[in-house]
Amino acid sequence: MSAASCLRSEDQFLCSICLDVFTDPVSTPCGHNFCKNCINQHWDINDRCQCPLCNKVFYIRPELHINTLLSGMVAEYRHEVQHKASSSSSDQQAAKPEVPCDVCTGTKLKALKSCLVCLVSYCETHLEPHLTMSGLKRHQLIEPVDNLEGRMCMTHNKPLELFCKTDQTCVCMLCSVLDHRTHEFVPLKEEGEGKKAELGKTQAEIQKMIQKRRVKIEELKESVRISKAAADREKAEGLQVFTALMDSVERGLAQLMKEIEEQQESTEKQAEGFIKELEQEIYKLMKRSTEVEQLSHSEDHLHLLQSFSSLKAAPPTKDWTEVRVRPPSHEGIVVRAVAQLEDTLSEHMKKLLAEAELKRVQQFEVDVTLDPHTAHPALILSDDGKQVSHSDVKKNLPDNPERFSTYVNVLGKQSLSSGRFYFEVQVKGKTDWTLGVARESINRKGDIIRSPNDGFWTIWFGNGNEYKAFAEPPVHLSLESGPEKVGVFVDYEEGLVSFYDVDAAALIYSFTGCSFTEKLYPFFCPCNNDGGKNSAPLIICPVNQTV
Repeated sequence: MSAASCLRSEDQFLCSICLDVFTDPVSTPCGHNFCKNCINQHWDINDRCQCPLCNKVFYIRPELHINTLLSGMVAEYRHEVQHKASSSSSDQQAAKPEVPCDVCTGTKLKALKSCLVCLVSYCETHLEPHLTMSGLKRHQLIEPVDNLEGRMCMTHNKPLELFCKTDQTCVCMLCSVLDHRTHEFVPLKEEGEGKKAELGKTQAEIQKMIQKRRVKIEELKESVRISKAAADREKAEGLQVFTALMDSVERGLAQLMKEIEEQQESTEKQAEGFIKELEQEIYKLMKRSTEVEQLSHSEDHLHLLQSFSSLKAAPPTKDWTEVRVRPPSHEGIVVRAVAQLEDTLSEHMKKLLAEAELKRVQQFEVDVTLDPHTAHPALILSDDGKQVSHSDVKKNLPDNPERFSTYVNVLGKQSLSSGRFYFEVQVKGKTDWTLGVARESINRKGDIIRSPNDGFWTIWFGNGNEYKAFAEPPVHLSLESGPEKVGVFVDYEEGLVSFYDVDAAALIYSFTGCSFTEKLYPFFCPCNNDGGKNSAPLIICPVNQTV
């Protein structure tokens, strides 16, 4: 395994919480992996279910299962690492450099021992005197090493056997009784083992620092990915908006050119008609002129007298004195066209911006389901928790504190205490309904006032075709057409609750400057069925981001 592939494998199999190889790896819905115990403990001690890497918020705590594929890969990785460590240890032993005998001439044999007194390394043959001669037996022999001079005290020419803790240096036995006699000493091995332990801690700290930086790199990469996705989305929306605006400008220009050309064509046709009529009169006059000319030179007096009365007067013609071709006035046509285009662009731009804004908030979709524990006993909830309608039959249900007992209301299961969320509700076919959000501590028993001061941010439809936002005071809403699907968006930190007509991509109303200090829950009121006239359910719909 190459160093690069080993590094990649190590990155893949490290939990970003404990910074160690995965144990029982699980995957979150956003695609990130953690040790099962690590992520569960992380969520247990935090208020929100949030991915530690990409900060994705899960309003319902995900049910985590062991990632069997990743678990198998981790086991294989552990085996490879252990095998590599064992092989590396053997290789290091095998690769330990040989120390040559300092006495051998010609081909140097491998040294068997080094003498710290003689400062010479000996092969088996040349070592024999140190093993047999009484004077040499007292010399200190060690495993063969290079650079024996570096292991000797430069002052006393004795082996360095002690560590002076006072001066933090290696010394010989004579140093301990002469130059360092008042200092604290320990054997080299004891100090070396202590330093090894410190190096182990240093290594562990370095590895943690490395892992933290690797996690930070992943966070930065994820931030870049999210930023790029947002940038691509904005570029696509910008291209769509400006392309539509340019199309409107081109259509306006074409309409202006067409209008001017049609006016000019009308003027030319009028002038052509006059010219043709004048040419016909000229033809008749020229013909009469010729006849008169011929008659005036005639010698046949009888013929002259007989024709005189019919040729005496000019033929009847039109009085052209007041006839004019008046060129069309183009004055102000460009200004009017630009003003009309400006109005068109303004409306079109508002629509496009509204569509872009709706697409933006739709990115924060939350899968909302109805909470049966809060539902009034006269409400009917679908099995999937997506629909609610009113029934004349009131069920016998426990009057728990969460349940609405007077008004036919129900809350969603999902709550929000930070960030943003969005959901859509179909109101098609209903004659009366209320939608919005409510804080956790609202009154659920007896008389309820739906106002922000009492923890409600809602809009209402009823009385035939009346829309109202329950603000303080209530605001009557003027809508061109009634929405069939309503989108609800909340920005907790911004203090914003907005309602949208989804099909028209139009903002209905916004509560702004709100101060939220509690959990907020989706609020639904299908209202009484009114003898079947309002029996259609409120339906929580999946968001279709194709507006």
